Amino acid sequence: MCALFGESRDISLFRNINRELLGNIINQQCIFYKYELAKTKTNIYGEASEGRYFKNPIIFNCLIKRNPQESPTSEVGVDFGRVIDFALLKDDLVDANLVPEIGDVIMYQEGYYEITNTISNQLFIGKNPDYSNEQNPLNPELSRFGYDVSIICQTTYVNADKLNINKNRI
Repeated sequence: MCALFGESRDISLFRNINRELLGNIINQQCIFYKYELAKTKTNIYGEASEGRYFKNPIIFNCLIKRNPQESPTSEVGVDFGRVIDFALLKDDLVDANLVPEIGDVIMYQEGYYEITNTISNQLFIGKNPDYSNEQNPLNPELSRFGYDVSIICQTTYVNADKLNINKNRI
């Protein structure tokens, strides 16, 4: 017995439709800044007093879920906050040799959003290709099926002056 859907032809069709949908129809883009920990100098308190360093930015097509703005008040005044989820195609991330991690920054509409969590559980036909299940005696060819579609980056708004993005100098 063999699965009917989810082999390389189906995955290729699904991949091409996703890329066309994000690039030509939805057409939302973000700029991804990969945090460069090795070049960022910290003080004894673990703070980046001279600013954080990021690799060169990369533009991605993405799907964006905007949550309502928040304006909490305190004794200092009114603050601004927003949580946004950015869904990036895993194939685009692989092509760019990029793995989103907590602390990386995404720029969207002149605002900076720091990644607080990543979710990678959107699987085509519900099967993760990283776990081939070749030990299954009923269907030994399961390794040919499945596709990891996207990574969702959950982010929070960060003031540009607190972020202090510095260009990497070669």
